[in-house]
Amino acid sequence: MSNPNSTPPLGTANTEEDELTLPRASINKMIKELVPSVRIANEARELILNCCTEFIHLLSSEANEICNQLHKKTINAEHVLMAEAEAVLKDCKAVAAKRRRQSTRLENLGIPEEELLRQQQELFAKARQEQAQADQQQWEQLQAAAARQALQQQQQQGGEDMDDF
Repeated sequence: MSNPNSTPPLGTANTEEDELTLPRASINKMIKELVPSVRIANEARELILNCCTEFIHLLSSEANEICNQLHKKTINAEHVLMAEAEAVLKDCKAVAAKRRRQSTRLENLGIPEEELLRQQQELFAKARQEQAQADQQQWEQLQAAAARQALQQQQQQGGEDMDDF
């Protein structure tokens, strides 16, 4: 396996991966400086390296597009900042659109929030009342069944007492 940080021998073409890989030593140094007391697994280091590489690729692509739109031949810091701002703006717009879609469900009803709350409380009160009635009926049925059973037991005992005579 070749070292992605080394230059390829003369006469061989660079692969896309070789062109896009950041130096592992630099990434490891940054990680160590930022979180010196934390151990990072090799897989996590590789993931961080890939994320950093992808971020730089996306950012440079956006900056290049801005540079081309402005008919400039050199990407400068302003183009990079504009690219970053555009990426963040695009993300913010996506999040805001998602929130709007979720919040408009209530807004599209055309009913004020206070009215919705009142209706909800009414429904809860009605449900509690219906549950109380159902509980009361069940209790009355249990009482009636217990009374019937007690009456049957009395009748059976009364019949047995008659047999003794």
